[in-house]
Amino acid sequence: MIFIVQLVLVIAVIFVSLALMRGGSNTRHLAIRRLLLMVFAFAAAISIFLPDLLTRVAQFLGIGRGTDLVLYALIFCFFVFMSTTYQRFRQSEFALTLLARRMALDEAPRPWLEDDRPRLQAPVKQQPTAASGSER
Repeated sequence: MIFIVQLVLVIAVIFVSLALMRGGSNTRHLAIRRLLLMVFAFAAAISIFLPDLLTRVAQFLGIGRGTDLVLYALIFCFFVFMSTTYQRFRQSEFALTLLARRMALDEAPRPWLEDDRPRLQAPVKQQPTAASGSER
């Protein structure tokens, strides 16, 4: 029976990993995250109020103790958290790279555009002054 639970846990890890790698933070993924959070909160509340139920569920699954079941669940949750954090970090890096490229292109000199050329001003004609020695 332990082998079946281990197999199910490994398949669940692979499934969640593939789903998270597919990525995107669209409404579907947000809904799944919220649903999983609600299931987690409900299961946590039940396990707090009825700890014997958790032990019975663990024994039914062939795990032995409820604490081992909680440990397996925490390992799985940590893996999901690590995967989502890594994905979010990759998306942030990609966005930052695009922003840096856009800023570099916007601030680069463009000599082919008229607005970026240095303005050539006509020389200012100087008026003759008394000190210049001009006579009337």
